[in-house]
Amino acid sequence: MGLNDATRAPVGAAPEPFAPDLSVRIGPLTLANPVGVASGTFGYGEEYAALLDLDALGAVYTKAVTVEPRAGNPAPRLAETPCGMLNSIGLANPGLVAFIRDKLPALRARRFRTVVNVAGAALDDYVRVVEEIEAAGGVDAYELNVSCPNVKSGGMAFGTDPALVALVTEAVRRATKRALVVKLSPNVTDIRETARAAEASGADAVSAINTLVGMAVDVKTRRPRLAMKTGGLSGPALRPVGVAAVYRISRAVKIPVIGLGGIATADDALEYLLAGADAVQVGTATFADPGAALRVLEGIEAWMRQNRVARVADIKGLLIE
Repeated sequence: MGLNDATRAPVGAAPEPFAPDLSVRIGPLTLANPVGVASGTFGYGEEYAALLDLDALGAVYTKAVTVEPRAGNPAPRLAETPCGMLNSIGLANPGLVAFIRDKLPALRARRFRTVVNVAGAALDDYVRVVEEIEAAGGVDAYELNVSCPNVKSGGMAFGTDPALVALVTEAVRRATKRALVVKLSPNVTDIRETARAAEASGADAVSAINTLVGMAVDVKTRRPRLAMKTGGLSGPALRPVGVAAVYRISRAVKIPVIGLGGIATADDALEYLLAGADAVQVGTATFADPGAALRVLEGIEAWMRQNRVARVADIKGLLIE
C-alpha cells in the first residue's frame, strides 16, 4: 500500500467542496466579500433592512454626508433613459450632526463594513466631516466624493483637477488612519492622472467611476427632463466606460481599484474584476431589484467555484490580453 492510499478518497466519492476566499483587502480594512452597494443608491443601509440580509454585504457605501443639511436640487431630479437613468439629486442629506445622531447607531450594530461617503463645498468641509465622525467612532472607512456632477461647488470641481484631488486627499489623510477611498470622475481627459494623484497623496484605494454628465430633452414640451438641465448618467449604458476606466487605472496605480457603473449581474461585476478591480459596488440596479447586490455576490462565488479560483484577488490575473 502506498503512503497516501489510506487517505485517498474511495472510488466514486464526491470531490471535496471547493470554498473560495471571498475576502478583499483595502488598505488596513478587510471586507468579507467584494460586493458593496454604491453611495446614493442605498441610503444609509437601514432603509433596505426589510428587503434583504444587509450583513451579507461586503460593504455599504453610505449616502453622502456634508457638514450642513442639504435639501438637494429642485425637482424633477430623475429621468429614465435607454439602458440607464439620469439623476440630479444634488447630494441631499440630513447633515453631519443628524448623521451622527440618527444614522450612525444603526450602522455600528451591523456586521458589514461601513464606508462613509464624504462630500463638501470646500476643503475644510471634508476634513470637518471626517474629524467629527472619527470622534464619534463606529465606521470603517471613508470614500471621498470629489466627483459628483450635480452640485455647483465642490464635487466634480475637485475631482477634475489632479492637484485638487491631491489637496483633499492629503488633508483627509491627516485626519484619519482608517481606509481612505477616493471616488473618481470619468468627466476628465485622463482618469489615470487623478488616480495617481490620489495614490501619491495617501489614498488606500480609488473607486471608479462616478456618473457621466448627461442630458435628456422632452421633445413634446421642448424642455429638459431635469430641473438642473444636466445630471449624472448611471446604469448599464455606463458599464463599458467604467470597465475601461478600471482597466486603465489598475495598470497606472498600485493601490486597489473598486469598480462601479452599470453592474446588475454577476457577469457585469466579473467584467470589472477581470479588468483589474479588487471589489465592486452595485448602484442603480438596486432601484429595480433591492437584492441585486446579493445576487451578484452569489454569482461571483459560483463562478469562482466553477473555475477553481481560490481568491478574489486572483481574478484580475485571468484576463487574456
